Amino acid sequence: MARLFRWLLRLTTALLILSLLGFVLVRHLALRSLPEYDKTRAVAGITADIEIIRDNNAVPHIMALSDRDAFFGLGYVHAQDRLWQMMLMRRTAQGRLSEIFGQRTVRTDTLLRRLDLYPLAVSSVQHQDPRTLDALEAYSAGVNARIQEINTDALGRGAPEFFLFDSAMAPWQPADSIAIVKLMALQLTGHLREEVLRFRTALTLDDERRLSDILPDIPGDGVAALPDVASLLPGVDLDTIPRYAASEAEDSFLPPSPRRGLSGASNAWAAAPGRSASRGSLLANDPHLGLTAPAIWYLARMELQSGGVIGGSIPGIPAIMVGRSEKLGWGLTSSYLDDQDLFFEEVNPDDPEQYRTPTGWKRFQTRKSIIDIDDAQPITITLRFTENGPVLPGSQFDIDKITPPGHVVSLGWTALSGEDTSMSAAVGLMMASDVPEAIETSRNFVAPSQNLTLVDADTVAMKLVGHMPKRDPNHQSLGRMPAPGWVAQNRWQGVLPYSSNPAFIAPEGGIVGNTNNKVIDRPFPNHVSFDWGDSQRVQRWRTLMQGRKVHTRDSFIEGQLDTVSTAARTLLPLIGRDLWYTGESAPEGTPERRRQQALALLADWNGEMNEHMPEPLLYSAWLRFLQQRLIRDDLGPLAEEYTHIEPLFIERVFRNVDGAAGWCDIIRSARIESCSDISRLALDDALVWIDETYGTQLESLRWGDAHVAIHKHTVLGDTPILRSIVNIRQNTSGGDFTLLRGRTAGTGPEPFSNVHSAAYRGVYDFADPDSSVFITSTGQSGHPLSRHYDDLGQLWRRGEYIPMSLDIDLARAAATGITRLVKP
Repeated sequence: MARLFRWLLRLTTALLILSLLGFVLVRHLALRSLPEYDKTRAVAGITADIEIIRDNNAVPHIMALSDRDAFFGLGYVHAQDRLWQMMLMRRTAQGRLSEIFGQRTVRTDTLLRRLDLYPLAVSSVQHQDPRTLDALEAYSAGVNARIQEINTDALGRGAPEFFLFDSAMAPWQPADSIAIVKLMALQLTGHLREEVLRFRTALTLDDERRLSDILPDIPGDGVAALPDVASLLPGVDLDTIPRYAASEAEDSFLPPSPRRGLSGASNAWAAAPGRSASRGSLLANDPHLGLTAPAIWYLARMELQSGGVIGGSIPGIPAIMVGRSEKLGWGLTSSYLDDQDLFFEEVNPDDPEQYRTPTGWKRFQTRKSIIDIDDAQPITITLRFTENGPVLPGSQFDIDKITPPGHVVSLGWTALSGEDTSMSAAVGLMMASDVPEAIETSRNFVAPSQNLTLVDADTVAMKLVGHMPKRDPNHQSLGRMPAPGWVAQNRWQGVLPYSSNPAFIAPEGGIVGNTNNKVIDRPFPNHVSFDWGDSQRVQRWRTLMQGRKVHTRDSFIEGQLDTVSTAARTLLPLIGRDLWYTGESAPEGTPERRRQQALALLADWNGEMNEHMPEPLLYSAWLRFLQQRLIRDDLGPLAEEYTHIEPLFIERVFRNVDGAAGWCDIIRSARIESCSDISRLALDDALVWIDETYGTQLESLRWGDAHVAIHKHTVLGDTPILRSIVNIRQNTSGGDFTLLRGRTAGTGPEPFSNVHSAAYRGVYDFADPDSSVFITSTGQSGHPLSRHYDDLGQLWRRGEYIPMSLDIDLARAAATGITRLVKP
């Protein structure tokens, strides 16, 4: 027995030693990939020495004697800090994720191959203007210089993730950067999903008039009525299309595009000198994207021949996408331009290689594509294209739930261009000297469409940029639902002239802004969109902007951090009007007593979605259960697609607009339920859920415990043990409808977690440019062991900022390192 014990002790000791040695080795290799910021390195491909000064937040200030060398420097620092992120985005755009992730990403690769984004990016390279081509080539050379350095000096493969997912690092190419722009366009548009959902909902509802309740139009004149669904597909038995079919499960690992409600959003507003206390123009911008670790944004400053530029860049793209120069400030918000249309394509029953066109049958354009899969046999798919666009797989976006037998669905989308000059627009914008020049160079934007907010010393402006599809005024569905692709009037007729894109230049009131709200009211087909991203935040923004005669940098910051929900202030009096102060106090421990306690708290609440308060959680849970009770019996499993509260729907129901109160009656019950009945039941549902999830002490609830910002590592975020290292979790204020927007998940065990927010905030003051500030949601580094992985995240959570200065002496004085790239 003693001998056995000794051997077990020796074995245990050996295992512990081996584990320790393994840990030390892994840590050593991981630390080798941490970039060194203080060094001198000889690199080929530059025309003169480059100095990269890292300030105390690791923001690189790239000082170069030529634009080409400045772009080289930007490529180098992007690869220093975010090489894994860049390579992952490139693989996604190429449809090559399965080479390292196996079967988990085949669906994603299949979609990206069918969209053909990367070949279109390759075709677009030759259409860039000369200075952009030079920038793309120099940027690629900078990335490749860093890759060569990693390989030559054995720098831990450049990022820890490369040890876990072995893959070769092919040299960076100009087309890679353009492909990432196209990938961002996929992340920022949601009209495809809206068309599918609208069609499915129209099929499901017995009374199609109720479609305008659950998918309401933003108030305003000029909204056209939808056609009857049956008129879109004459001769097709609509019963052959699933009405109540549940949706396919979303890809949980590297999904190709965001779920509905989680595509692009943003805020931006600007004040002319006449509305500024300092007599200098002001600009605030906070683009909203899915929260990740690291964030998509990377702060950088470049010294170009036209002057210094500083702001937020996206690794892989050689441009400061949002920020300022010495003379110009620019911000971006999602325009919600209807840039996508779905088309039903009838397949020839006698020849499946043909589809119907206005002039008869025509053969699909086809091409084979091989998807290599880690630890599995490669698969070959056939890509099919029509005159309207690529044919989409039925397994994506619930396409199979709307496709009649004998048909397929194709996609028209402005980003599917092989002559995409959006990169030239982004590069030109950095070098523009004033608002008119910025608007002119922005005519090159194709996709994604954005509202571009601009300021210079004298002027403020907002211009919608990106191609607007030209549709026939007689389009059968007005582009709101899939329509027959063989009907000529449903097909696109090119794009509208740039001059028709809405513009607001030097308005009389001196203020422009956008919260993804409806910006213009024009009849179809010049309407821009029927679906907008906001009907609530804009109301609060208007109040804040008009509440002051003049504004300051600090008042603009207050606007970005404002947590008052106009939706809550509007809806609570409606849904609780028959519940407040009715009846005597109920006995302790009864559901009635719990309801009275919750209502007493909400009665004194001002709608502020503060993380330390219980009322936001009570309100949010109540509205969530209320909407589900209203729509579940009418929509069946399709109700699961409505994951977020639609305030206009709730308001229509409780104001009984056009008979919308009919949603309150449960179809399958004998009695007729009132809206007050449903509201009371929903509040009880919410309180039971809160008791089970957060405890029974209502006064002790904290919204921040539910509204946790989850900055998840794109690949390792769900991996046991590692997720505690690579993910960042923070309690946050705000909500779906506050200017400090924190879009909730809407589903899962944490439905109120903050998953889509302002990963970048910037406020620029042209009266005192060096007082301008910015922040990102995590940190500069993509390396989990770097102190700059999450150091900006706590500032972001607290609503703090860091300086945005072009004064190189300030950066040098607080430098944490200086990298000198010198000619060999």
